[in-house]
Amino acid sequence: MSKTTEQGSLTFKIGGELEINRLGYGGMQLTGFGVWGDAPNRETAKKVLQLAVESGVNFIDTANSYGPDTNEKLIADALHPYPKGLIIATKGGFDRTGPNQWVINGDPERIRQAIDGSLQRLKLDHIDLWQLHRVDPEIPLEETLGPVVEAVQAGKIRHVGLSEVGIKDIERAEKVVPIVSVQNLYNLGNRKWEPILEYTIERGMAFIPWYPLASGPNKLASKIREIAEKHDATTSQIALAWLLKRAPNILLIPGTSSLDHLKENLAADQIVLSDEDFAALAS
Repeated sequence: MSKTTEQGSLTFKIGGELEINRLGYGGMQLTGFGVWGDAPNRETAKKVLQLAVESGVNFIDTANSYGPDTNEKLIADALHPYPKGLIIATKGGFDRTGPNQWVINGDPERIRQAIDGSLQRLKLDHIDLWQLHRVDPEIPLEETLGPVVEAVQAGKIRHVGLSEVGIKDIERAEKVVPIVSVQNLYNLGNRKWEPILEYTIERGMAFIPWYPLASGPNKLASKIREIAEKHDATTSQIALAWLLKRAPNILLIPGTSSLDHLKENLAADQIVLSDEDFAALAS
């Protein structure tokens, strides 16, 4: 059953079949400093994940590089056996050498290991949405995606997405495997990927902005504050509400390690921005 409010549908079907609530959860913050190591307070981290699902979140985004590996294990420890309808999306394509260190690696064997490792850590028999974290400029994309195609054919992966890509990357990838989602940096203050968002709208793909809570440059501060006060909301809630109104294919994955902040984020879908509010923030 689709969830609809005045701002339109609050659900979206990934790949035209997996209906999810557009306000999801991103697990990256449930790690140590620099996205390295396990969550400092593992029990609280598990409670955050459990409360998210209890509150209606049925889309959780993670990656084998978060920790690395620890985030996927944490999700399984907190939520397995998974409730019916919960979609866990993960990613591969980064190696980690230390805190805040990210090394792109599109080597096919490394991708194969990432997929099998994610299945094991998440305790899944298949991954509903597997995303290539980055395109490796040193390795042909077709080679990188080879083991992904094999995993789809073997039933290990249901749908495939890409992260931080342009239109040419998407078109090249689609000659190898169907692409159902794009995860690029996009928020109220940084809209450089606007053309990609429009492309995904036209194609019926999901668009998953990472870093969605950024509320923009200082020149927007007074506008956001004014609109937030009008809605009795926080600036973060307004940033999320703006994205929900921006396009019906946008899926939000705000992350937090705080139970209170999680509740705040999840209340953003109750905020209905007027066209005037939206235009003021979009300017």
